[in-house]
Amino acid sequence: MDILKKNSTEISIIIPVYGCKDCLTELHRQLTETLQPSFSTYEILFIDDCSKDYAWDLISDLAKKDPHIKGVKFSRNFGQHAAITAGLAECTGNYAIVMDCDLQDPPQEIPYLYQKAREGYDIVFAKRQLKKHSFFRRMTSSFFFKIMNKTNEQVTPFDSAIGGFSIISRKVIESFLRFSDRDRQYIFILRWLGFKTAFIDYEHAPRYCGSSSYSFMSLLRFSLVGICSQTTILLNIIIGLGFFISFIGFGCAIFFIISYFFHGAPTGWTSLITAIFIMSGIIVSSIGIVGLYIGKIFEQVKGRPLYVIDEQTKCSFVDSKTKKISYKVTN
Repeated sequence: MDILKKNSTEISIIIPVYGCKDCLTELHRQLTETLQPSFSTYEILFIDDCSKDYAWDLISDLAKKDPHIKGVKFSRNFGQHAAITAGLAECTGNYAIVMDCDLQDPPQEIPYLYQKAREGYDIVFAKRQLKKHSFFRRMTSSFFFKIMNKTNEQVTPFDSAIGGFSIISRKVIESFLRFSDRDRQYIFILRWLGFKTAFIDYEHAPRYCGSSSYSFMSLLRFSLVGICSQTTILLNIIIGLGFFISFIGFGCAIFFIISYFFHGAPTGWTSLITAIFIMSGIIVSSIGIVGLYIGKIFEQVKGRPLYVIDEQTKCSFVDSKTKKISYKVTN
């Protein structure tokens, strides 16, 4: 397949949708005002991740009024990164913009991303200058990226100011779609691919309405998935911890043997019970970490589709022969 072949659409806008129905009309208006003067051909893909607020009804109505809109509805909730993958599989643009649906990623920044990409960059990230998330969200995000940088096996460190708002070329799109990982995270895959990358700064806008769907538990789960799917460093830590404890145990054994000959057998249950609890906790935690990796292997080898599409709308100006559907059930 010639991944550099020009397509009929210059730019595709990919927007995962979950819990943002009230944002979509305004988002569509701003996108239209931004894209029409700048691009002769474009498409807007709304990927409904089975949103509980019935966003699909609004997406369908918008698609009837605007032929540039393509809607995709999942059969159930598969997650933001599965939605991004579906959008990349369905898009026809020479370039693809990935952005959130809550208007914290301003559509007005799209021409700047495109301009930077046209300078010869395959990936351009938008870097937030001032996050408008809550203090808790900013702290947890910063902490997560610090851990990822410590455990990351790649050369390039991650920056917590970088989110999903980005533009990628057709070459990167095709490379991304070759990944079969079930637990995927968009920006981590892009950094792993290693294509020529640039950054632009932008001001993170306040959320237009509603609240984030990411709770503390979902952020924690997201962090664990990110660490387990990107590196095996936790297994290495377990091995190192095991050797360290064995070394301490060997030293204690020598100490008690010497102490027995000079002072008799040591007494006291507190130190014994404390050691048992510490060792039990370490053993259980180690088994749990190993279990996480085994669970990831189990999920991967089942070979289930990354997502299932329930309904779709079509862009009226896109030739159906150019649609890329081969990734619909194989990722």
